[in-house]
Amino acid sequence: MIDKLTNEEIEKTLHQNFIGRIGCHVNGLTYIVPVSYAYKDGYIYVRSFEGMKVNIMRANPAVCFEVDTMLDMSNWRCIIARGNFEELPHGEERNKGLRILMERKLPALSSVNARLSKEWPFITDDYDSIPGVVFRILLTEKTGRFELNSASYSFVM
Repeated sequence: MIDKLTNEEIEKTLHQNFIGRIGCHVNGLTYIVPVSYAYKDGYIYVRSFEGMKVNIMRANPAVCFEVDTMLDMSNWRCIIARGNFEELPHGEERNKGLRILMERKLPALSSVNARLSKEWPFITDDYDSIPGVVFRILLTEKTGRFELNSASYSFVM
């Protein structure tokens, strides 16, 4: 059975995950890329490096964000959201974004880029030493679907 997720299920799914995909578009070019993220207070927080996605979002801040949870081909969840990119330049807003990213729970085997600092899994106080572009996406529209076909599986809520 395929059905819609409730708002509560959408929120929990966004909080529980840490990998999503950003879709962005400018001048006839559409680009979709996976990112490591944290979700808090309706915002997706990301630390990235200069490159195509950042350049496209600076030119057109309207983006799409997608998260999947998949146990198998008949037991999955998918969230698709729309929102607006906002770069967090140096200062308190950038530091807040970095704190949110550092406080998320990551698996023990994580990408070096997802860890943010050499002190990981501990939180550093030296935010200026963390390179890259920090941004957030205010999610303005969220929808979700799921399929659940097996009594042997259930999603953690």
